[in-house]
Amino acid sequence: MVVRELGGPEVIEREDFIVPEPGPGEVLFETEAVGLNFIDTYFRKGLYKAPLPIALGSESAGTVIAVGQGVDTVSPGDRVGALTGAGGYATHRLCSAAQVVKLPDYIDARTAAATMVKGFTACYLAADIEPLEPGQWALVHSAAGGTGSLLTSWLRDKGVRVIAHVGSPEKARLVEAETVLDCSFDELAGKVRELTAGEGVSVVFDGVGKDSWSASLVCLARRGMMVSFGNASGAVPPVSLLDLMAAGSLRVTRPTLADFIATPGMLSSTAERTFDRLRRGVIDANIRQHFALADAAQAHRALEARQTVGATVLVP
Repeated sequence: MVVRELGGPEVIEREDFIVPEPGPGEVLFETEAVGLNFIDTYFRKGLYKAPLPIALGSESAGTVIAVGQGVDTVSPGDRVGALTGAGGYATHRLCSAAQVVKLPDYIDARTAAATMVKGFTACYLAADIEPLEPGQWALVHSAAGGTGSLLTSWLRDKGVRVIAHVGSPEKARLVEAETVLDCSFDELAGKVRELTAGEGVSVVFDGVGKDSWSASLVCLARRGMMVSFGNASGAVPPVSLLDLMAAGSLRVTRPTLADFIATPGMLSSTAERTFDRLRRGVIDANIRQHFALADAAQAHRALEARQTVGATVLVP
């Protein structure tokens, strides 16, 4: 499924292709499941830049059917997942061996496709950015969504007290946290301050972007950390450092998953931690929607209209 011109979901087109042979250091696998992520819409619309035509999709899983010269980490018949690069929305995928993860026996392809990007993101957000301790408060936006639900569970397993913010009462019923709020952004800061005895939260995890930015800052405690990791509502406007000072010496980071899995060692460590929490039931794949791969445009419409809950998987 490719994009030849930037725009809405209608620009996603089906295209036949000849399955290539893997070159040196490459792995070819047959796709069994594809993960749907907001970042896919960013590339489709042009918020994130990529040369046209764009082969959509960063996250998919399946079975290895061939490996190139020099590959000794996986073999034909192994089950693998990949979450970097492009071309995930396809029946077959060719990747660098350094970009694939061998799946343990207890992780099936659909679970992997639903949780690699979201689960690995939850991993670096919860474990690698700010050393939150048990008893500290954190605010998680879109807590009923794919990444938000995993992050909320991961933080709570660490003993962090989570205020989960969601978009509707229906979504609120799907989230387990110390407190779940479905209020507007205008009301959010007051409720957060009330819950935290006026202090605010130590960290805000914000994947919404433009619409939630101002409210998120007001929710932070003195010297708190704003973690802006997504743009579901659009890019955050320019930030004034003096505003951060005036609000209590706040800190801001804009991380991206690629920098936390940039080497095979980092990728392996992140995968091991995420898969272990899946095995132990700390986090759940929470697959709530399935679409045929050919219906990728329909899946994008549902995602952007906030009609999805949890994770969504595309099936070839």
